[in-house]
Amino acid sequence: MERTYGSWTSPALGRTMEFLWFGQRGRPLLLFPTSMGRFYQNEDFGLVGALADKVDAGHVQVVCVDSVDSESWYDTAASPRARVLRHDAYDRYLRDEMLPFIESRTGGNVAVGGASFGAYHAANVAARYPGRVTKAICFSGLYHIGRYLDGYWDELAYFHSPAAYVANMDAEWCARLRHVEWIVATGERDSLIQQKPRVRRSPREQGDPCHAEFWPGVFGHDWPFWIDAIRRFI
Repeated sequence: MERTYGSWTSPALGRTMEFLWFGQRGRPLLLFPTSMGRFYQNEDFGLVGALADKVDAGHVQVVCVDSVDSESWYDTAASPRARVLRHDAYDRYLRDEMLPFIESRTGGNVAVGGASFGAYHAANVAARYPGRVTKAICFSGLYHIGRYLDGYWDELAYFHSPAAYVANMDAEWCARLRHVEWIVATGERDSLIQQKPRVRRSPREQGDPCHAEFWPGVFGHDWPFWIDAIRRFI
């Protein structure tokens, strides 16, 4: 695969953000790392390599983005409000910097994906920016961030917790959400299986294109399962 390293100093975050870009042609796939992972994690653990033939054939381009989880949800030394604000800055980095960068190079039609906490990031970006993001591949995810806030809760935390705000979307937002193809998958023995987003009506009832897959008899919350599954969804 053609592999390119890049970085810039993010105005939203006030620090350098790094990324890897694989391929030159095809639909862009923005991949998030697992909790507190770095931009090279999905390459190191083989998720990118599983798509090598698709990248080389020009079907997909893969962009591996960095996270700031250790400065936001996982920063227990910071106040809960500060954690929320830091993640909101990360969201602005994605919305105003990374997504436009990808769109300018590819023309848009961005897919996002991730496993474990990366699935949270993928789901949150897809639900907040439907249309710009048109596919979300979420493996073994947790979609409510309340457990990281020590009992604190405010409007900004709510709007970064897909399991909370997706359930209350109005008709206009539900219509926009139909521009996203959703893939939600994990093993049926995954301890996070009960953390899937709860909505008043199922995505199918809302008319949203959604595929939920629970692998029978396995934990499923591990790289070999994600590597095996991602090929089927790209």
